Amino acid sequence: MELRFRNNKIKEQCENPQRARLDFGSRMGNVLTLRVTELAAATSLLDIKSIPAARLHRLKGTREDEYAVDLVHPYRLVFRPILQKGVDIFDLESISIVRIEEVTDYHGKQKR
Repeated sequence: MELRFRNNKIKEQCENPQRARLDFGSRMGNVLTLRVTELAAATSLLDIKSIPAARLHRLKGTREDEYAVDLVHPYRLVFRPILQKGVDIFDLESISIVRIEEVTDYHGKQKR
C-alpha cells in the first residue's frame, strides 16, 4: 500500500522507530511502528481488516471519511483513504493509498 503523511512530523514518527518511542513511549512507539509496517506491506485495506489486533474501523460524524487502527488503548492511528476514480470508501479491496493523519485519542476524557 502507498503511504502518504499529513506532515513531516507524523512521517518521521511513523518511519523512525526511535522517534516513535521517544515521542510516544516504548510500548506505543513499538505498536505504531508495527501498524505502519502492516499498512505498508498490505495490498489494500482488506488485508488490514484481516489483522484482528489492528481492529480497522471507519470513523463516524465529522470524521466519516477516515479510518483508524488500534494502537495502545485509547490511542488510534488515524488515516484517510486516497480514493481513486470510481472507488467507494466502503470498498476496502480497492483502497491502496492512504494518508496518515495523526496518532490520537479521539474519544476525549472518559466520565467516571
